[in-house]
Amino acid sequence: MRTIKLTSDTKKDLLNSLLKRSPNNYGQYEAAVAEITAAVRDRKDEALFAYTEKFDKCKIDASTIQVTKEEIAKAYEKTDPKLVEVMKKSAENIRAFHAKQLHNSWIDTRPDGSLLGQKITPVGISGVYVPGGKAAYPSSVLMNVIPAKVAGVERVIMTTPPDASGKVYAGTLVAADIAGVDEIYKAGGAQAIAAMAFGTESIPKVDKITGPGNIFVALAKKACFGYVSIDSIAGPSEILVIADETANPRYVVADLLSQAEHDELASAILITTSEKLAKEVNAEAAKFAETLSRKEIIRKSLDNYGYILVAETMEDAVEAANEIASEHVEILTAEPYQVMTKIRNAGALFLGEYSSEPLGDYYAGPNHILPTNGTAKFFSPLNVDDFMKKTSIISYSKDALEAVHEDIELFAESEGLTAHANSIKVRFEK
Repeated sequence: MRTIKLTSDTKKDLLNSLLKRSPNNYGQYEAAVAEITAAVRDRKDEALFAYTEKFDKCKIDASTIQVTKEEIAKAYEKTDPKLVEVMKKSAENIRAFHAKQLHNSWIDTRPDGSLLGQKITPVGISGVYVPGGKAAYPSSVLMNVIPAKVAGVERVIMTTPPDASGKVYAGTLVAADIAGVDEIYKAGGAQAIAAMAFGTESIPKVDKITGPGNIFVALAKKACFGYVSIDSIAGPSEILVIADETANPRYVVADLLSQAEHDELASAILITTSEKLAKEVNAEAAKFAETLSRKEIIRKSLDNYGYILVAETMEDAVEAANEIASEHVEILTAEPYQVMTKIRNAGALFLGEYSSEPLGDYYAGPNHILPTNGTAKFFSPLNVDDFMKKTSIISYSKDALEAVHEDIELFAESEGLTAHANSIKVRFEK
């Protein structure tokens, strides 16, 4: 890992380097994605089945595209019963956390006869995309589906690519069943996103699409936004650890590598006020990585986007963390709660040496679908509100409107919208 002194210049260089990882920089794939989404929009199942055969080497049709109850039952047989129980416990933690995010509709009545309010309604159909193969993550199934179900979404469908034999990863099916998915379809890639966005003969059009995927999936979600709501355009995973001289270097290294193993584009950053810790972490990282199964990915990730920044003060470290706005921010300092109060931009905060990032990925309850590439400055983790629509309610009595009608007419006329003004005027004609 590169060890550099934290200055305004090195911080700027780092931010520019990290921004190169954004899916917005992969324009060379947009034409291919546009072709796929247009084909599925226009030719529906015909195009979807053709792309599934082309990319997944699997022939499917209307009679085999939906996962059956029998396939789900077989998935349970193939999955370690202990893992099934862990997934159930995790699901309960996720459900309990997200239940606290629920809001009620409200109405405010006033003495003049006016009534204002907000009606909260879940979306009708939500679609979840789940990667397949080596990128299959049952934990993401739970994180995408359970908030939708807590929000009250009546129909949650899932698409996930099949293997060449037409099977879906067993852990994905078990997680989907535990989370309460209503229908599962064998479709992957940009073609699956387009199918959910526009609808086909086999897959219904949804109101919202969530879930991770490769660059083609990310660009397809971007292309379909507007026809359908999406969660975000997710970038590669990232972790930032803020640590002082009290931090355990082995813990720091272990946590940095937990994200580096995701992807060669993943970023792992330590910001510390301790030069001693910086040296220990750097020495430990190379040795630790050799013991892990994904060491090649880890090595490339650290070579590309692994940094140790040595800051003069904790204030400087916090300022840099807020500029980077990382997906995951761990605070391993003598006073982690005090440092936490100064962090404005982060997808999720992990406080203290026993709150390592994988706790949030799998078990604690808060959602692990988080803003990346600096978008924590303006985006939030996936939550119940993402599956809710808010509708305003307005009701005025004649007396209430009469008291303000001239104000409204003046405002409308100032914008040149005389029909707007007239809509108010006609109610008070002599």
